[in-house]
Amino acid sequence: MRFGTIDMNYAADLTTRSPENDGPIYMVNFMKYKAVAQYRNPADAKDGLTGKDADDKYAPVDVLERIGAHVAFHGTVVDQGCAGEWDRMGIVKYPTRRSFIDMQNRPDFQKKYVHKEAGMDYTIVMGVLPIGEHTVIPRRGFVTFRLTAEPHGGESSDRGARLAVEGTIVGDGRVWSDLTMTWSDEVPSVPVLERGGSEIVVVAQAEIDRMGTLLTGQ
Repeated sequence: MRFGTIDMNYAADLTTRSPENDGPIYMVNFMKYKAVAQYRNPADAKDGLTGKDADDKYAPVDVLERIGAHVAFHGTVVDQGCAGEWDRMGIVKYPTRRSFIDMQNRPDFQKKYVHKEAGMDYTIVMGVLPIGEHTVIPRRGFVTFRLTAEPHGGESSDRGARLAVEGTIVGDGRVWSDLTMTWSDEVPSVPVLERGGSEIVVVAQAEIDRMGTLLTGQ
């Protein structure tokens, strides 16, 4: 893969889950774009198309609807612990792990995927599951994502969600444990972090945000 390393063990787990051991999964995407989109087929390229432009063309919302998946969150990064590391955040709730895997081979998805491949510089794609019960989280302007290699505790609230990382299907070799999402009306202060370390903090301005209701099934 051009923009990350596939964890073959987690891929095998997603692929071989029996129906009775499968179920809904949230796939979280940390995204960094190329300055200029790079298509394998020159016929697909257009002058001046940025990586972000290419990802906008990818947007497989119609395919997700056909398989019963929902875009839970989509937003542009406005602050982060390591400047310039990430551009966008996205989360999709899939009805099953198997549906995420099966989607990769659908012709309607593959037709769109060429744009993602052209635009993405690198990415982290991970499967996460809610920890404990969640209340409805009202939509606010910004969401802070805190991803850590070690469990960091805390409780869910009407401003925050806690999620356990089941596995990282595409990444850079780092192993993650916990993801916390915190909603706010303003951009909060963010600690300066070392690139490649055991923690990532990103603040995204919400463009699509159904996460707070999907976590409660409402």
